[in-house]
Parts: sequence; C-alpha cells; structure tokens
Amino acid sequence: MTGKRDLSLFVALAIVWGTAFGAIEVGLATLPPILFAALRLDVATLLFTAGIAVYGLEWRPRTRDDWIAIGVGGVLLVGGHYGLLFLGQSHVSSAVAAIVLSLTPVVTPPLAIAVLPQERLRAPAAVGLLLGLAGVIVVALSGGSLGGQAVGVVLLFAAAFVFALGSVLIERAEETLPVVPLQTWAMGVGALALHGLSYVHPGESVPAASAWTSTTIAALAYLGVVATAGGFLAYFVLLDRIGASQLSLVSYASPVVAALVGWALLGETITLATIGGFGLIVLGFALCKIGALWKTAGPVVGYGPHRPTGAIADDDPDRWVVDRNGNAYVAASGRGAEGRTSAPGAD
Repeated sequence: MTGKRDLSLFVALAIVWGTAFGAIEVGLATLPPILFAALRLDVATLLFTAGIAVYGLEWRPRTRDDWIAIGVGGVLLVGGHYGLLFLGQSHVSSAVAAIVLSLTPVVTPPLAIAVLPQERLRAPAAVGLLLGLAGVIVVALSGGSLGGQAVGVVLLFAAAFVFALGSVLIERAEETLPVVPLQTWAMGVGALALHGLSYVHPGESVPAASAWTSTTIAALAYLGVVATAGGFLAYFVLLDRIGASQLSLVSYASPVVAALVGWALLGETITLATIGGFGLIVLGFALCKIGALWKTAGPVVGYGPHRPTGAIADDDPDRWVVDRNGNAYVAASGRGAEGRTSAPGAD
C-alpha cells in the first residue's frame, strides 16, 4: 500500500465497515433482522439507481449471463449473505459477528476447487482452512455454552459460506453489465427476496411506529448511505489503486474497529478466547494467501519475487481473493492484473 492518500482511505474504509456492525446492533434492538436487512438494501439500491441515472450508465441486462450474475448476486451474495448476517448478529455481539465473517477469504479456495476444477488447493491453504474453522469453533464456544452464541456463529458462518459460494459461481458468468449497475440489480433482487422472506417468516412482523426511533433511523441511514454507498466508492477506488490482495486485509482491520466500538459505545465485552479465535482465523487467512502476501511484502523488504504488472501465471494459486466487508471476489485468469470483481456491499 503506497501513498498517504491510499492508506488514509484504507483506514477510513476499515472504520466505516467496522462501525457498520455497531449500527446493525443498534437497529436490531427495535427492528426484526430480516426486515432490517431488506430496508438497508432498499436505501442502498435507491442511492445507486440515482447514481446510474445521473451518470448515464448502461443498466439494462442484455445477455443470459447478465441475468445469471444478477440472480446469483441477488440470492446469494446479497440476499442470503445479509439475511444470515442480520439473523446471526441478533444472537451475538457486533465484534463476534465481524470476526466470524472474516472467515470468508479462508473458505473460498476449497469452494473454488469444487466449482472450478482447474483450481487446486495447496497444502498451506488446506492447513489455513482448518485453522480458520478451528478459530470459528473457538469463537462459538467463547460464550461459555452451546446456547444462543453458538446459534449466531453458525448463522454467521453460513453468511460467509453463501457469499463465498456466490462469488465463485458468479465468476463462471461472462456478464456484460458494468460493476455498479450489476451490483444495483443484485441489491434490488436481494432486497425483494428478503422482504418476501420477512413477510412469511413467523417470527417477524411490521414494526410498530414506536420502533422507529431517531436512533433506529440513524442506524439505517448510516448503513445504507455511509457503509454501503460510501463504502462502495472507497472500495472501488482502492481496488484500482492497490489491488485486491492488499485490499482484502480490510477484512481483518474491520473486526478490530467493531470490537472497539462495541466496547466503547455499546457496552459489549470480548473474551480472550474470542481474541484467540480471531487470531486463528487471521493465521488461516495468511496461509491461504501466503503467495500473494509474500509477493506484496517481499519487494518491500528487498527480497522475494518480482513480477511484471499484469502478468499472472495460469497456475498461480493466489488468484482467488474475497473481501468480506467490501465483499469483492476477484479471479485473475487471463483478464488483466486483477480480473473481474463482484461486490454486494459492506457489512
């Protein structure tokens, strides 16, 4: 990461996405989780639709792959991911939610192997996957029982899993839509799916007028406007400047912010076991991305591989990168230095 501007934007992005978990926690005090997730997507969809209109971007799906990408993005990357995230966080603290979702880059490589046979799992990545899973188990047990916290952790793990799965599946589509219109469609489809699920869910109902406190409205506005719209803009700027491998590290800065915000403003506590579980997940990520991290850090210390910009070997095991909070999946396979991106938004 070079330049003070890039570093400042990276820190700002980590803060925005880390504090988003606190905003979710605040809103869940009065709103049912699935409906809350749907409303957050409503706000973001309206903002991006307005942006597309103002800048005159192409927005109409023209090919079968466009519709496939919209369907996968809407159902898995957005609807499934956010629905499970908000449900899971209704059982755990904001810090625990951020920590479990940081597992997303760890579970992606084996899914890429299953769906895209040309990929293969190296030994360090296999060990990293096991360490990451162990970290999630430690976090699940850190509450002292197999009660509500474990249920929440399972739901959050499912949120990470469906996002990683959707990221791999969408890579198979050769969509023609630009990134922003594609994500706008996905957010709209995801919002509609969540509204439908909330309507039929026996545990959810339309909140009473008393639920719409100024705090609840502020939390919803923060998630839709700042964490999603602002986070998107910062994310795509950084993606272009520093690349996906470095940007994926925001997944591990955001939980630190979430923990600090939860402790300082929401009265949450975090145990040593939870911190240890997060450490295992981070170590698992490092092993899964050891090649990419070495290529980034090696030249900085004057040693390590040097590769011309844009040249990526066909057998490079580090092409798969997922950003959990910016939620970007990148596969560089003969499409330039960073390949395509698919990002449903921030958590």
